[in-house]
Amino acid sequence: MALSGLDIYKLLPKTNCKECGFPTCLAFAMKLAQKQAELSACPYVSAEAKDKLAAASAPPIRLVTIGSGDRKLEVGNETVLFRHDKTFFHQPGLFIRVKDTLPAAEFAAMAEQIAAYELERVGISMRVTGLAIENASGEDQTFANCAATAHAKTKSPLILISDRVSAIAAALQKIPDAAPLIYAATPQNATEMAALAAKHHSPLAVRASDGLQGLAELAQAVKDAGVEDLVLDPGARDPHDSLVAMTQIRRLALKSNFRPLGYPIIAFAGEGASSKAEEAMVAAQYIAKYAGVVVLDHFDPATVYPLLTLRQNIYTDPQKPIQVSPGLYELSGPTADSPLLVTTNFSLTYFSVAGEVEGSGRPTWLLIVDSEGMSVLTGWAAGKFDAEKIAKSVKQYGVADKISHKKIVIPGLVATLSGELEEELPGWEIRVGPREAIDIPAYLKTWN
Repeated sequence: MALSGLDIYKLLPKTNCKECGFPTCLAFAMKLAQKQAELSACPYVSAEAKDKLAAASAPPIRLVTIGSGDRKLEVGNETVLFRHDKTFFHQPGLFIRVKDTLPAAEFAAMAEQIAAYELERVGISMRVTGLAIENASGEDQTFANCAATAHAKTKSPLILISDRVSAIAAALQKIPDAAPLIYAATPQNATEMAALAAKHHSPLAVRASDGLQGLAELAQAVKDAGVEDLVLDPGARDPHDSLVAMTQIRRLALKSNFRPLGYPIIAFAGEGASSKAEEAMVAAQYIAKYAGVVVLDHFDPATVYPLLTLRQNIYTDPQKPIQVSPGLYELSGPTADSPLLVTTNFSLTYFSVAGEVEGSGRPTWLLIVDSEGMSVLTGWAAGKFDAEKIAKSVKQYGVADKISHKKIVIPGLVATLSGELEEELPGWEIRVGPREAIDIPAYLKTWN
C-alpha cells in the first residue's frame, strides 16, 4: 500500500534543512507521496528509512533504458495521464521492424537507410529510434548475424523479436554490450527469457494474451526472477482494444500505484492494420496514448515525418514554449547595407521567418527579441514584445555597429508599435513588414 505524506514524514530526519529544494521536510514528504520528488534529494535520510521508503518513493512507471551509448532510448517514468496536467517527459521510441529473411546486403542497406534518416524541426533534430529485428527465418544464426549487422551499421537501440530462446541467446552473444529490448517473455518461456535478460543486462518485454490480470502476474513473476527493466505488451492489436488496455494500464499505474503494471508499454502499429495509412493512424494513437515503444512494419519518410512531428508536439512542455536564443542573426551572409528584420524568439516564428528569408536569397539581418518564447501577437498582448523591448535589443546586440542604415522592419501584425518604436529609437526609420512569413520574400525584393 502506498504511504501517505504523513507516513513518509515520520521517516524523514525532520531537520528542515531545505537542501532537498523544499522549505520543510513535510513539504518534501508530500511531494514524495505525490511522486513529484525523488528520495535521493534528501542527503540525511537514514539507511533504514531508505529501505522503508524505496517502494513508496519509486516512480509509478519505471524508467527503462533500451540500447547503449549516445542514442540510447529512455522510456517510462511518466507521472500524469494528460500532458496539460504537467507534461510528458520521455518520448516513445519509434522502431521499424525488419525481418531476418531479407538478403544480407539488402538488410544492411535497409538498416543504414533507417539510421541515416534525420530531419530538423524548430531547431530540434528528430530521427527514427532504431530497428526491431524479427526472427522470421526461424534460424538462430541468421537472426544473430542480422542483429550484429544492425548494431554495427546503426549503433541505434534494437529490439530482438523471437519466441525462440536459442535465437535470442545467439543474437545477444553477437552484441553483448548493446542492451537491446528482448521481445518477448511469455508464460511458456518466461523463465529462460528472464535468465537471458538478467545475464546480459537487457530490458525484457512481457506479453500475455489473457488480459491485464495475466499480464500483471507474468510481469511480477519475471521481476521476482531478477529482471527489473520490463516493457509490457497487453496483447491487444485492434485499435479500440489497444486504447482501452493501454489506458487501463496507465491509470492503474498512476492512480492506483499498481506496481505489477508500472512499466512502459510496447505497441505494434502494423499488426491488425489493413493499409499503410491505417498503420500510421494507429501509430499516432499509440504515440498519444500511451506507448513507450511503437513498432512500424514499413519505413516511409512520408509516414515517419508526421509521426515524429506529432511526437515532438505531444512531448513538448505545454507550459514552456520552444525558444531560440535572442540575438542578432546573420542569414545568407548579410552586409552593412542588408535589411534588418525583427521578430520574437518563439521557435516556430523564428524558423518560419528564417526559412522564408533564406529562401528569398536576400542576405538579411534578423533581430530576435526575448519574448519568453511567445509568438508575435501573443507576446504583444502579454507585454513581452513591445517597443521598449525591441529598442533595448537593438542596443544590447550592437545592431547600429553592424549596419550602415537605420531602417528596421517590424512584423505587420504589430504595426501599431511603429509610433512607440520611433520614440524609443530616435532617428530610426520604422517600417512595417508583412503580416505573414510567406510574404517576406516578395517584401524583400522591394526593400531599399
